[in-house]
Amino acid sequence: QVQLVESGGGLVQAGGSLRLSCAASGVTFSNLGMDWFRQAPGKEREFVAFISAGGSSTAYSIYVKGRFSISRDNSKNTVYLQMNSLKPEDTAVYYCRAKIGPARTDYWGQGTQVTVSS
Repeated sequence: QVQLVESGGGLVQAGGSLRLSCAASGVTFSNLGMDWFRQAPGKEREFVAFISAGGSSTAYSIYVKGRFSISRDNSKNTVYLQMNSLKPEDTAVYYCRAKIGPARTDYWGQGTQVTVSS
């Protein structure tokens, strides 16, 4: 049974930092590219960052590039999102996602709330 569990969210002042974690189980994590998405109230879920299975390739939304950094530790089956210089507009629920299997089915975690106060 595949599980993705996010943690690390919280309340932070503008300009502050948070590090999110997403721990995977029930899957061969080292074979998977991983994404972070976020969803703000009243808005659609949007892409934030991607990291390839081996960690050598990353991609970022233009809204977070230069402030956020995605990384992974395959020995811990965990992907991270380091968020620096946070802005109130970064306030959202953050989700990790994996596409798994021949059908590349989307698996999502339960999300972790990030709130940035001005």
